Amino acid sequence: MIKSVFLLVSGNAFSALMQLVRNLLVARLVSVENYGIAATFAITMAVIEMMSQLGLQQLIVQDKDGNNPQLQAGLQGFQALRGVLGAVIQFALAYPLAWFLGVEEIAWAFQAMALVPLTRGFLHFDVFRVQRQMNYVPHVLTMSVPAILSVVVIWPLDRLFNDYRVMLYSILFQAFLTLLMSHLVAQSRYRMIFDRKTMTRGLSFGWPLLVNGLLLFGVFHGEKLVVGRELGVETLALFAMGFTLTLTPTLVLSRAIQSFFLPQLSAAQDDRERFSLLGAATVEVNLLNGLIVCGGVMLLGPPLIRNVLGQAYEGLVPLLVWLTILHAIRVFKTGSSIIALAVGRTDNAMWANLCRVLSIPISWYAAANSHGLMTVIFIATGAEILGYIIGMGLLGGRIGFPLSRIVASSVASFGFLGALAAYGWTVQFAQSPLIAPHWILGLACVMFIISVGVMTSLRRYILSRSVNGF
Repeated sequence: MIKSVFLLVSGNAFSALMQLVRNLLVARLVSVENYGIAATFAITMAVIEMMSQLGLQQLIVQDKDGNNPQLQAGLQGFQALRGVLGAVIQFALAYPLAWFLGVEEIAWAFQAMALVPLTRGFLHFDVFRVQRQMNYVPHVLTMSVPAILSVVVIWPLDRLFNDYRVMLYSILFQAFLTLLMSHLVAQSRYRMIFDRKTMTRGLSFGWPLLVNGLLLFGVFHGEKLVVGRELGVETLALFAMGFTLTLTPTLVLSRAIQSFFLPQLSAAQDDRERFSLLGAATVEVNLLNGLIVCGGVMLLGPPLIRNVLGQAYEGLVPLLVWLTILHAIRVFKTGSSIIALAVGRTDNAMWANLCRVLSIPISWYAAANSHGLMTVIFIATGAEILGYIIGMGLLGGRIGFPLSRIVASSVASFGFLGALAAYGWTVQFAQSPLIAPHWILGLACVMFIISVGVMTSLRRYILSRSVNGF
């Protein structure tokens, strides 16, 4: 069991790492403007992901009839229809999206991205079905092999084009390889049928995931659309790279944490004391995730930007502290969402994410009225703080979780972020002979130590697991 989970988590982490390496390579090889254009492809990919969030892959894993070849053929037929429909929609939206972002001359590239949903429509579902037997090898191979080869192909593509097309063709190459790998590792013959009952079943299962996918698109890419539209593709390049450096590590660790704690929380629902301990440990380990990523980005981010990305991205360095704080608060919210998911309250995360989505028009108004990138980041951060408060309120009010267990660790963690914000503000806007930046940075280090020190539930969980094995 542990080996299987480790394999799945490491496969996800490796795939995310390869995506990070690809972004860094393309940013280093092409101009900032061309990377800004390439960053718009990530937005296009997110639109594709949003349109495909029906969870048919999860359905074949979770459903009691998941091993039935007839159900698999029906789901593959439904997936193929969705793939064709998604490709048609993507092709039709290509020019309007290019116009919105001010890059009409590359509308053809957005049209070419329609090949991505088309290829995904014909994936072999065996890579998901065999997970019912805890066999994750086909899935990991299908994710990892195309990911690493899409990085390798960057160099010959750069010799040919040396512009945004490097990213475009790398993405398309990965999409085709993923389709090919899913069929190479499959154990059964691929076939599809078009069954209305199966399609209805899939829609019934997946519509909440589709709504949440829409919200997550707004969370992860709403401000990027605003920045690309109002501030230009070069500013979008800095903003998108900042997201890549600060958001990717938190997402990888969050997936691992959810995979580890969710089954334990679900199994402990009838034991209130154990559930409370596990829940508090889940919140605190997500707080720790945010703190560690903050420390790592602040230490490694500036030298990485200067030595890997070069002088063209020097303007990203002062933004790192604010983007790190933004995404730390985002990952802080994950703990309450995991606890809510364990008891079937799947809409808690939706309400918490809604704050960020509703803040996008405010960011757009600010950007359109000569307010810069910092204002957009501050508005998003305020929305995430409000989302954290709502998430915790729902956790206590709807689920009855004892919030007193996590008050100290939450307050201390936000105290660390406050000290980090004070350091960033002092360095950038309000240098004073009375308060040296290194003194504030020292305070942030103290708050980090205090935050970890008051995570008593996480320590109790680790000790109890080592002694009792639960």
